[in-house]
Amino acid sequence: MFRIIPETRIDFIGKRRIAFVFSLLLVAVGLYALVMVFTGKANMGIDFAGGVMLQGHFEKPVSIDELRSALSAQFPEIKVTELSKFEKPNAFIIKTKYPETEAAGEERLQGIMQIITERFAGNAFERDYTEVIGPAVGETLREKATYAILISLVGILIYIGIRFDFRSGVAATIATFHDVFAVLGIFYLLGREFDLLIVTALLTLAGYSLTDTVVVFDRIRENLRKFRSKGEFVGTINRSINEVLSRTFNTSISTLFVVVTLFVFGGEVLHNFSMALILGILVGTYSSIFVASPVVVEWEAKSPKRFK
Repeated sequence: MFRIIPETRIDFIGKRRIAFVFSLLLVAVGLYALVMVFTGKANMGIDFAGGVMLQGHFEKPVSIDELRSALSAQFPEIKVTELSKFEKPNAFIIKTKYPETEAAGEERLQGIMQIITERFAGNAFERDYTEVIGPAVGETLREKATYAILISLVGILIYIGIRFDFRSGVAATIATFHDVFAVLGIFYLLGREFDLLIVTALLTLAGYSLTDTVVVFDRIRENLRKFRSKGEFVGTINRSINEVLSRTFNTSISTLFVVVTLFVFGGEVLHNFSMALILGILVGTYSSIFVASPVVVEWEAKSPKRFK
């Protein structure tokens, strides 16, 4: 196997105390962000808060400032975003997130179209996509998205527990929870918008993090069989992490190339989604080394099982 990183002998487990403090801070922020999301107090997208979204394009070039100025006179809370020219020229996404009934949303949508038609007469505007979501639907989606994340994490615990053992399953689940909460917390601190695409990204990164953890645990299981007679549990864990470090790095870098390209060229619609994946890859790589395995080490120290 090609190795970007040469063979290493880093004492990862010896640094677990520092990593635990850092991880606890990330998880604490993530838990707070989860409460804010669940109660609707975070920066919620129209998927969860309810509102109107209109995506369309002009026949001729239009300044985003001119469009925003024309609409904000009647709708002060409106948000206008220009799409990348790689997607479609002279295209914009117009959003208003204030909760309203679907009937009121349709009225607001017609009001936006009327302003555009009158203000930019002679420059045809074509609607590409529209969406109107009432507050009740948004609240239901928010609750179901939260339950989907929690159910998936329980499934991970069961899978790892069957494939390895209960301790490894708990450690892998803790690492996966850590990744989801860490990305959630970072997004909240950055003031990013939470929508269904972010939920998709969180579920995706949970699977990615699990894959990394499984690779590390596979190598730990192999090495435990080889070095069981020596009774060096911590040394075996460190050896295993170092042996898969190059593979982990290669996989993370390769995936990052793709996701960063999506972030740069994917346009406004995929901007938050790809950003969440970038953060998830970085945090997932960190947790597979500094969270999952150290949790098993701490558990073994408190209640020895493998080595008598």
